[in-house]
Amino acid sequence: QVQLVESGGGLVQPGGSLRLSCAASGIIFRRYAMAWYRQAPGKQRELVATMASGGITDYADSVKGRFAISRDNAKNTVYLQMNSLKPEDTAIYYCNAKRTGPVLEYWGQGTQVTVSS
Repeated sequence: QVQLVESGGGLVQPGGSLRLSCAASGIIFRRYAMAWYRQAPGKQRELVATMASGGITDYADSVKGRFAISRDNAKNTVYLQMNSLKPEDTAIYYCNAKRTGPVLEYWGQGTQVTVSS
């Protein structure tokens, strides 16, 4: 059974920081590209950051320079370090694992991040 379990969300003031974690089980973690998505109320889910199995990263323009994705293959965990948070970063953040050959994709249950004073 595949599970992706996010943690680390919460309420933070503008300018603050949070680190999200996503612990994976039931998959060969190192073979998967990992990503963070987010969905704000009334908006579509959007891609925030990705890290390929080989370590290449990519970010949405809105978070470049503020967020950093990393992974620890020994712990089957991916992280999202979020700095200089803004109210517009408020959303539910979802962890995603995806591989090809065949295509397999899994989602976590999400963790709420609220940026507010």
